[in-house]
Amino acid sequence: MTVNHAGRGPRLLRRLGLPTIAGSGPFVVANAIDSLGYGLMFAFPIVYFAETTSLSLPQVGAAMTIARLLTLPAPMLAGPLLDRFGARAVGVTGMAISAVGFLGFLVAHASWQVILVTALTHIGSSVYSVSSSALVVLAAVEPEERTRWFGFVRVLRNIGVGLGGALGAAAVGVGGEDGLRGIVVANALSFVIALWLIGTWSPRRPSPPPVVPVAGKAAGPATGNAPATGKAAAASAAGAPTAPVSYLAVLRDGAYMRLVAVNVAIVFAAVMLGVLLAIAVTDGLHQDTWYVGALIVVNTGMVITTQTVATVFIERYRPTRVIAVSCLLNAAAFGVFALLHGAPGWLVVAGLFAGIFLYTVAEIAAVPPTSELSVALAPEHARGRYLAVFQMSWTVGGALAPWLLTSLFAQGPVWPWIFLLALSVLAVPVVLSLERTMARPRQSEAVPI
Repeated sequence: MTVNHAGRGPRLLRRLGLPTIAGSGPFVVANAIDSLGYGLMFAFPIVYFAETTSLSLPQVGAAMTIARLLTLPAPMLAGPLLDRFGARAVGVTGMAISAVGFLGFLVAHASWQVILVTALTHIGSSVYSVSSSALVVLAAVEPEERTRWFGFVRVLRNIGVGLGGALGAAAVGVGGEDGLRGIVVANALSFVIALWLIGTWSPRRPSPPPVVPVAGKAAGPATGNAPATGKAAAASAAGAPTAPVSYLAVLRDGAYMRLVAVNVAIVFAAVMLGVLLAIAVTDGLHQDTWYVGALIVVNTGMVITTQTVATVFIERYRPTRVIAVSCLLNAAAFGVFALLHGAPGWLVVAGLFAGIFLYTVAEIAAVPPTSELSVALAPEHARGRYLAVFQMSWTVGGALAPWLLTSLFAQGPVWPWIFLLALSVLAVPVVLSLERTMARPRQSEAVPI
């Protein structure tokens, strides 16, 4: 008897929550290399300039803050470029700008030079971030696989950043200033390799739908989507290109802006790990510093080992419901952290690990469906501008969160947790209100390469 082994591989991949990678190898490798390079320099820019220039630590910090503020509009500039030139071109451009910026680290000595090269790295990162979701659309031949792709890319990011951070720390520990320069060169080289991979990648395209004749009408492609209505339908019928969409039109799209508002709550929760956790554990709860590292290891390990498998479960449910549950889990985690103040020592330690467990489950659940909705709710012809606005929630939230959370902490160690808890709870009805929008017909899944 002949046993048919065909299809076992794909079935196993689906059970593990992995997307169909065939045809997207360059995109996968580029993501891994980019994440590794990002991890190499993640913790060392301030140390680098403090060691290799005559600038004081406050001067370096001020220069880097100015650079970040100057680059806040970068996503908005990248959006129209994505609509016009496509995801690959914009992704390659972002990586090229980052490579130039990191090479500039080698010759930056004055404050203005530090501002310039740091600004270039932030611009490059922002430009690539705007294109990254559109690149996932290219990699996912079938729209149903996009959630898996977002989860898979997130795992690659965590592995690359973790490994890169470890290698960067080892290089600095062994080589000192020379080690710092070495990781700068390695980081720039990683971006060059990654942009070459993206630039030479030929994404697979979905097979055209069959043509089904309809009585009384011209034959057309059979799709699962309802026909377009209004001006879009008229333009499509006439064969005319869709008119460009301005950022003002994006801001007037109530459904999408509600998604952006929900993502702000998710951004503040995400930033907590790097901004608030250490000071809350050491200064607020008076625990040893090593607990901070242990909590971060638990978070990263859970994401790496369970993110793709979790998508198998996540994709069974409406993305809005999954995001709502993740917000409630975040609220529970922040509530646990708040209640630890004044608790006995043994309960504090147990509570910290219980809180980080809830927090990580919320993180694993939230990111893939949120990324999927950022694409699904955006009209194809204006996807670049929509994704740019979505990216701004990360940019602005990431800029405001450190100041706001530390200011609240100065008023009392419980206040940041109360704020984050309230923000997470408020996001629940907002994201559930999107279910009426999700019932509408979707736009075409085509995206410019």
